[in-house]
Amino acid sequence: MITIKTFDQATELEHPRRVLKYVLIFCTSGSTTVSIDENEFILKENSVITITSGQIHYFKNINHATGFILEFTYDFFCKDDNDIELIFHNGLFCHFAMNEMIQVDNGKIIIKELEEIKKELIETPYQYLISIHSRIELILIEINRTKINRGDEIYKPDAVFLHFLETVLKNFEKNLSVNEIADLIGTTETKLNELSKLHTNKTAQMVIFGLIISEAKRLFTYEKLSVKEVAYALGFNDPFYFSNFFKKHTNIAPKLYKEKVLNS
Repeated sequence: MITIKTFDQATELEHPRRVLKYVLIFCTSGSTTVSIDENEFILKENSVITITSGQIHYFKNINHATGFILEFTYDFFCKDDNDIELIFHNGLFCHFAMNEMIQVDNGKIIIKELEEIKKELIETPYQYLISIHSRIELILIEINRTKINRGDEIYKPDAVFLHFLETVLKNFEKNLSVNEIADLIGTTETKLNELSKLHTNKTAQMVIFGLIISEAKRLFTYEKLSVKEVAYALGFNDPFYFSNFFKKHTNIAPKLYKEKVLNS
């Protein structure tokens, strides 16, 4: 549901891993390199990076820095639409590989809240989970204030659109259609297309295709699966059809992509 560790406690982050949780990494001193999917970020003192559920990530040279790693599930944090919109506000925890290192304006506030979360989890006082939820809200608000102060455009996603993204991520193997997803989350295909156009300038189907390609790359790069295994994991009954699909959207055949990754 929710965990918090210091950098020195997070030995599992020395190797690539993925968790179905939202991960917030805050550096309190020194610097370290964080690898997320196909990208690398240098995390420095009073900087933070957010990692969405399912992204592959790990530390490089973690011994050169100190800080906190906060992890929580979607179900723990997202109690209502306001929570859902806050967690993705201004691109935080975004599903479209929009990770970024953010140098916060007031690191002391975030450190204080992270330390309090750690204390609450150890002592488990009355209504501690409610308290922790509120403290995560304060941390995300502080990060958003930094982004606004530096001149970023305000991006406020719609909760229905975020339900759509989460449903895609949790059901790759079912190869659900836009209409099937709409039924699952209590909306319409038309509404999902409207929201997808608004947030990404793409149709809902193209958004799904983009998420499938990102997942395929993770499976090739870190799970070392074959083309056939990746095809079946993503709901394709025909590996040949999957190969054509992957090449169409990446301009490279999956077999060649896999070889390129293994030789890099």
